[in-house]
Amino acid sequence: MAGGTLRSRRGPSVTLGIDIGATKIRAALVDEAGRIVEGTRPEPLRDRTPSSVLRAVEDLVATHLELDRRAPASVGVAIAAQVDRAQGTVLYAPNLKWNDVPFASDLSRRLGLPVALENDVRAAAYAEWRVGAARGVGQMVLFWGGTGLGGGLVADGRLLEGARGAAGELGHLTVVTNGRQCHCPNRGCLEAYVGGWAIAERAAEAVRADPEAGRTLLAKAGAPTRIDAALVFAVAASGDPLAARLVAETEAHLASGAVTVVNALNPSLVLLGGPVLAHWRGLARTLEQAIRTRCQPPAAESVRVRLTGLGDWSPIVGAALRAAEAVPAVPGSG
Repeated sequence: MAGGTLRSRRGPSVTLGIDIGATKIRAALVDEAGRIVEGTRPEPLRDRTPSSVLRAVEDLVATHLELDRRAPASVGVAIAAQVDRAQGTVLYAPNLKWNDVPFASDLSRRLGLPVALENDVRAAAYAEWRVGAARGVGQMVLFWGGTGLGGGLVADGRLLEGARGAAGELGHLTVVTNGRQCHCPNRGCLEAYVGGWAIAERAAEAVRADPEAGRTLLAKAGAPTRIDAALVFAVAASGDPLAARLVAETEAHLASGAVTVVNALNPSLVLLGGPVLAHWRGLARTLEQAIRTRCQPPAAESVRVRLTGLGDWSPIVGAALRAAEAVPAVPGSG
């Protein structure tokens, strides 16, 4: 449908939310109450160049028109990047390797619709705060674990955005001085130990260093470079000592990050989401215990640690809600 435009049809207003991660893309039509009307399964991003991702988004839009003939009034894009919302520009996406990409205006021209751009985890935090597990909560922190590790912050009843829209980069807190190289310029970031790519990288190194201890991981993956975070967790659950050690080390780093954030921000709620954190058995209980025992008493006494209420749909719902609120004042709408 390149070069074509969409025309909104009569009926209840819907917004198309799109989640662009480092490895996958997904979309859904979202109504005004933040409910998913129609969604697609995640599709792999085989080519991460901006032009290829734009084509992938167009394909998703075409798929939705086949599933539901209501065209959206606007499009909200949640992307794993630091973004300039006002300009609709991806400023820096370390895992996609993008810099200064005018994504919203480019997509708007292709679709003929207004497009709003948002950081994926900030979109997830907004969705959880508006219609999810943090609804009505004035002080909230979200850790979102996928390929990387992101964060979102609500303080005094508002979503924190920062001077350049980059507030909440919890994955880039330094937890190990001169530690592992992150995908950002820093070393020792929390993401470099807890992000999906980092768990896989650490597992591959451990298997190479001790092939006998890593025989189960290697047998299931076929090669060290094919080990991913999901496999590490699955093998750890079966009782494998090496995988269990990797998970325990990862958990310890995340606990240190959570303790630091709770001491700094004093939230009443810590949410865990994303494909890595949301399916990590017992993690919420472990982090809550770490906070209770290691944080200063005022911060530790009342904080709760819970899973997100909207699951993996949070970024899509948040992006759609933000776009619906922004229309018509979004890049490319004129």
